[in-house]
Amino acid sequence: MEEAGQKSGDHRFPDAGVDAADTDGCHDFTLSFLERFLIQPPGRRYSYSMSFIDILAILITVAAIFGFLNERYIGLPRTIGLMALSLIFSLAVMALGKMGYFSLAQMAGEILAKLDFYNTLMHGMLGFLLFAGALHVNFDDLLQEKSIIIMLATVGVVVSTVLVGGLAWGLLALLGMEMPLLYCLLFGALISPTDPIAVLGIMKKAGAPISLETTVTGESLFNDGIGVVVFLALLSLVLGGHDAGWQGIAKLFLIEAVGGIAYGGIVGYVTYLLLKRVDKYQVEVLITLAAVTAGYRSAELLHVSAPLAIVVAGLLVGNHGRHFGMSPLTRRHLDTFWELVDEILNAVLFVLIGLE
Repeated sequence: MEEAGQKSGDHRFPDAGVDAADTDGCHDFTLSFLERFLIQPPGRRYSYSMSFIDILAILITVAAIFGFLNERYIGLPRTIGLMALSLIFSLAVMALGKMGYFSLAQMAGEILAKLDFYNTLMHGMLGFLLFAGALHVNFDDLLQEKSIIIMLATVGVVVSTVLVGGLAWGLLALLGMEMPLLYCLLFGALISPTDPIAVLGIMKKAGAPISLETTVTGESLFNDGIGVVVFLALLSLVLGGHDAGWQGIAKLFLIEAVGGIAYGGIVGYVTYLLLKRVDKYQVEVLITLAAVTAGYRSAELLHVSAPLAIVVAGLLVGNHGRHFGMSPLTRRHLDTFWELVDEILNAVLFVLIGLE
């Protein structure tokens, strides 16, 4: 009887009526999941190949979790909090990977390798972020501060590129690591454009003047385009050697900048005409999405500055299009949609920056 009772106890939970086979299966599944994705013996490599949907799901989930933790417990400006948590998470993953029992480091490495950060930002996110930012800038306020905005977005970016590149070149020389000056200038052009998202949040809380907020916002919108043009000009000089000459660089700069602004005006005006001829906010939101995706890509194919083109298109749609081509209902839905796009993409972007 005792043997039978032990046998019965091994195969069934009396209260729940659950077979041991079921619990064993659940236990095996849990162990399989942990072993496959988190805990693995030393020397055994993570082998699951992720699709784009897998990567997207992971990034959005991580951004949502970090956003919740920051809003609920930390209270930093959203983008700073996300990047700080991502940096901490990245360091923790690296430490666990060094221990040899965790495969999260390999998973994070695969995400970054498959995404290709440069292409994801420059050919994916940037157009949407610039359009969303330009859409909410008042053109009249922008015109009042146009002189300082133009100076900061052009001369400021060039001066910053030269200063950062020169300091990097001098510092590396002092450390005994020789690097060509043009390479250092490329680095300067890469980091000179600023993103004011965190600063704007602090300025609003501090009650900063509208003119200062407009200046910072306007400069940040145009410095992305100018920064890309400066970077491409320097890159062509590096790849082509000194034969390209500064005259060729100036010509490339003018084609990219002036061509981008002109093409952005065309894209914005065509978008306005389409918005004016329909009164259905779902369709109008779709039209603006098409303007960003098709406008950005076609500007690249025409070899003009796509970032500048999208900024100009966003300014036209957000001002002229808003007042003369949209109903109040459309304006409300369009603003809500692009604010969400801006918030979501910035959250994912700063998570990626932290992981990088």
